[in-house]
Amino acid sequence: MDAANAERAAHGRAPLATHSTLTSLARTKARDMAVNGYFDHVSPTLGTARDQMLAAGLNPKYWGENIGMGGSVQTIHRAFMESPGHRANILSAGFTHMGAGVVRQGGRIWVAEMFMQPR
Repeated sequence: MDAANAERAAHGRAPLATHSTLTSLARTKARDMAVNGYFDHVSPTLGTARDQMLAAGLNPKYWGENIGMGGSVQTIHRAFMESPGHRANILSAGFTHMGAGVVRQGGRIWVAEMFMQPR
């Protein structure tokens, strides 16, 4: 979250507010990928990030998700910023809230970032 907001500040964007439900959902998604051994935006058990948000009672106007896997959170963040789609999520003026989840398992770090703008 701090790294995303530092990038936003450097690019003249307002900071993202931490959203406790998104944080919980992102942790669940990161853990789901690590435990079930997949790497995809669509979970075989949870569906999409939007599915998770709706199931949790959220109804976002805009939503997005970044997922990453690697050896360190810093390496994953750098990869996000080098990827046009991930970078766009982090810097999007359309997003106002974020939650992030990090899970360490099997010598790897799994990251999920969820973004939204509430209705």
